[in-house]
Amino acid sequence: MITYLVAFLVALMVALVLTLVVRNRALAWGLLDQANSSRKVHVRPIPRLGGIGIVGGFFAPLCALFLVDSGVGQHFRYHTELVWGLFAGGLGIAALGLYDDLRGAGAKLKFSVQLLLALGLYWLGFRIELIANPFGPPVPLGLLSLPFTVLWVVGVINALNLIDGLDGLAGGVAFFGVGTNFILALSRGDVLLCLVMAALAGAILGFLVFNFNPASIFMGDTGSMFLGFVLAAVSIKTSAKSGTAVAMLVPVMALGLPIMDTLLAMVRRTVLGRPMFSADREHIHHRMMSRMVLSHRGAVLVLYALCALFTLTALGLHWANTAQSAMLLTGMAVVVAVLMRKLGYLDLRNAGDMGAARRKNIRLRSLVKDVTDAVRAGNGMKELWDAVRPLAGALDASRLELRLERQREGNRDGLTFETHRPAGSALPLEVALEVKNGDELLGRLMIAWSDGRSEINRDEELALELVADAVGDRAAKLLARADADPQRVVALRR
Repeated sequence: MITYLVAFLVALMVALVLTLVVRNRALAWGLLDQANSSRKVHVRPIPRLGGIGIVGGFFAPLCALFLVDSGVGQHFRYHTELVWGLFAGGLGIAALGLYDDLRGAGAKLKFSVQLLLALGLYWLGFRIELIANPFGPPVPLGLLSLPFTVLWVVGVINALNLIDGLDGLAGGVAFFGVGTNFILALSRGDVLLCLVMAALAGAILGFLVFNFNPASIFMGDTGSMFLGFVLAAVSIKTSAKSGTAVAMLVPVMALGLPIMDTLLAMVRRTVLGRPMFSADREHIHHRMMSRMVLSHRGAVLVLYALCALFTLTALGLHWANTAQSAMLLTGMAVVVAVLMRKLGYLDLRNAGDMGAARRKNIRLRSLVKDVTDAVRAGNGMKELWDAVRPLAGALDASRLELRLERQREGNRDGLTFETHRPAGSALPLEVALEVKNGDELLGRLMIAWSDGRSEINRDEELALELVADAVGDRAAKLLARADADPQRVVALRR
């Protein structure tokens, strides 16, 4: 136990110091998560590279084992598959997350790297070979072991990424998963997995000192994907060494909240015709704040309590017999059903509107694709406006405005495009979105409705954000060309 305590304390201290340094450097360098999106909960820019502290804190005590001549160190070095899986895979997923936090990585790149890392884990022996059956003998997977393993690893990575929506939530959820795996490993006397989980627990707590509401730094994709990867890998090892019939149910239950939230998001977006990888504010934590009228911190604490219940159920499944396992699963299913009904996920009163919403969203997705494709093909500011202008009619807006501005040689040049339509006479609802390239503000895209609506539709708002992002990216490239080639004229004067 002293070894585990030392690993925990070393990881805690390294994560504390490293997170503090990263936070201060991110503030100095302007590496901030801007509060400029409809899906953001925070209201001010926050540093987003806190995952570096988690990664550094986790690896610090493990790297020390290579330098210390001890029985534990020799045992650790002997298990090369575990070392390679955690070090190579962990650093790989952290590098992907860091690139995404700094530059932005598309869904294809993310899933390609995640898939390669999952295949690497399988090759190293991290395999799911049995599916738990609490009502009978476990079911061997055979050739399906590979796709199930890959699905688990990629799924858990993205589940932790999706749940990272409130201060301290993803870190707290991961901590409960770490605690479950630590207790199970300790009960079997598995020194290495206990050591790994102790290090990860210390790293998480060191980061949470700065991340609990009100947060002064976010973990970003660097932290959330890294936590998901390590938990996915360790959970496979934990279940593989378990002799119970419910082996794989234990890690599923331990990570019940992020898995449940991910499944709900997939079903919701499929039914409503939304892009599978689009962002929204319909996650469990969002609904808990809006429907249960909880504060930011209150919602996180309630979700911590739910994670604790999942943890107790997971541990109970590990030691329960068949009848007891069935009772535990039934009880947990009742709790989940009550929560889902409370949050409105099981409300069928609006089921008739889902078909219309799906058709509308499919048309909206087609519109956004056509507009963004035209924006990216534009070779001048007038062509950008010609690409964006169809939004006014398609969204039944009364006014659409694109304003581009540029600070140059002490002067501010500006160019404004505007169109009006006869679309109602009520007091207009105006929505303005920033047109940016990274952190550089290039202008604004403004749209107004005069049909009496009091708020913007979430899907339309997300569509406008995608268009604004495309305009910002293309405008920045056109301006860069103009600066590089004096013969190319890109006027920004009205």
